[in-house]
This record gives sequence, C-alpha cells and structure tokens, in this order.
Amino acid sequence: RFGTAWAAMETGSAFEGMGAAREVSYAVLAEVSLITAILALSVQSGSVTLATMLAPSAGPGAVLLAAGLFAVLLAENCRVPFDDPNTHLELTMIHEVMVLDHSGPPLAVILHGAAMKLLLFAVLLIQAVLPIGQRPLVVAAAALAAGVLGVTVGVGLVESLLARFAFRSVPLLLTTAFLLCLFALLLAWKG
Repeated sequence: RFGTAWAAMETGSAFEGMGAAREVSYAVLAEVSLITAILALSVQSGSVTLATMLAPSAGPGAVLLAAGLFAVLLAENCRVPFDDPNTHLELTMIHEVMVLDHSGPPLAVILHGAAMKLLLFAVLLIQAVLPIGQRPLVVAAAALAAGVLGVTVGVGLVESLLARFAFRSVPLLLTTAFLLCLFALLLAWKG
C-alpha cells in the first residue's frame, strides 16, 4: 500500500493524491479489523505464531470472524461495495485513481500485486475459519482451493447484488467489520 500510494503521489497529479489519501484513510479502518481478527486467532489458539494460530478452527466465533474478514477482504482489495474497480468517474474512484497515470510494466506490476493481495486475503480467510491445517496435505490443498473458489464466488455475488456505497457509508461498514472481529475476540477470550 505504501509503494502504491507513493507511486501515485510521484506522478504529481493532485487527482492521484486525492485517491491515495482515500485509500490510506480506508486502510486505517480496515487494518484495525484485521489486527483484531489476528488477535482473536491468537487468543483462540494460545499462540502468537501464525502457523499455530491458523491450525485449529476459529471456534465459536468463526462465523463472526468470517464475516469481519470478508468485509476486510472487500475493502482491502477495493471491491464493491467499497470501490468499483471498473468505474472511471473521477469523484467515486479510490484505488483506480492511483493507477491512472501508470502504463506498461509498472501498471502490470501494480495489477499483479493487487491480484496477489486478493489471493492472500482469501487464503487468510479460509485458513482462519476452516480447520484444514490438521488434514493430510492433499486434502488440505483441495479444501484450500475449494475455499478460495468459494470466496471468489462470494466476492462475485456481492459485486453482482450490491452497488458501491456512498463514501459516508464506507466507514460504517468498516466499523461493523471491526465489531464483528471484536465480538469474535470476546468469544475466544471468554468462550
């Protein structure tokens, strides 16, 4: 995110600077939810290593954690209802505005990074909710692939059924994601 925002600012365009400011302001709200979700996994597993946190299922708060992480996935990857990556309306763009002045190999690197980020968040969501770490390697790989496919279908359904929310509604949705992750943390702590 730092590199993308910096590249947007380096173009010298005030328009891309506005997009970078929007991206970073939404990221602050999304990262709080992500940190809370990882803390919930840490409390649930009793460990601070990521491999141990993702080995068991998320416990009683798995549905809350899945909903919160799915909202974070949508926000972090600039998907509908947070952003519309297919629009070119100047006042509604968030992520797309940061890459308008890029072309060729730099644009390809940015788009590849965005695709890898979406895959990383989908894998984190699946690993946090499903207990696939305790299965044999082939079964775990098949379950992970099926889970990632399910997440991508879910993203497609959200994008098909919802429109992009107004800017004033986005912080409320990210706050809801934080609360879902916080309730999952409380269930892991007290449950």
